[in-house]
Amino acid sequence: MARPRGVDDAVILRAAVQVMGRLGPSGFTLAAVAREIGLVPGTLAQRFGSKHGLLLALADRSEKDASEIAGRVRQSHDSALGALAALTVESAAQMATPESFANHLAFLCMDLGDPQLYERALAIHRTQKRAIEELLTEAASTGELRAGTDAAALARTVQATTVGAGLTWALEREGTLELRLRRELDVALSPHVPRRHNHDLEE
Repeated sequence: MARPRGVDDAVILRAAVQVMGRLGPSGFTLAAVAREIGLVPGTLAQRFGSKHGLLLALADRSEKDASEIAGRVRQSHDSALGALAALTVESAAQMATPESFANHLAFLCMDLGDPQLYERALAIHRTQKRAIEELLTEAASTGELRAGTDAAALARTVQATTVGAGLTWALEREGTLELRLRRELDVALSPHVPRRHNHDLEE
């Protein structure tokens, strides 16, 4: 089999995400990622230096992706709350099975103990929170949410709710992650949605 040449970093990082979800931290190696795209491990070592270097590059890319995804879903939805639901689902797209959710969660736990990875994990968290808050602020300004809604506080609630929804879904294994996220997001937003919009959602 011919060796791919000039493989973009983006291709390698997408492959790394797939390996993370399938194998978890114990199986995540340069060799495993290289096999995913038909490269030799030495190619990745030359480009990223080490497995840790690859994880750092992936975290940097993930922060940029978080911002890009927010912009893209807003452009493709008529309402801010519709965009928020899409953003919530797309942000968790790589964790569609309980096993992949568990493996990605294991990487997050690892990040918390590594100063460089923790710094990047926090940056991703803040980028996602900013995107959520901006959508909620817009929703309040257009009447999708009640006037005076504290968008910053609600953004924190939305983040906590969706993270918790993912964990309980992985434990209970009922339905799909997408349906669980959408349901719990609706519950979190419902007290802040004017009655007419609540009626529209029910229909």
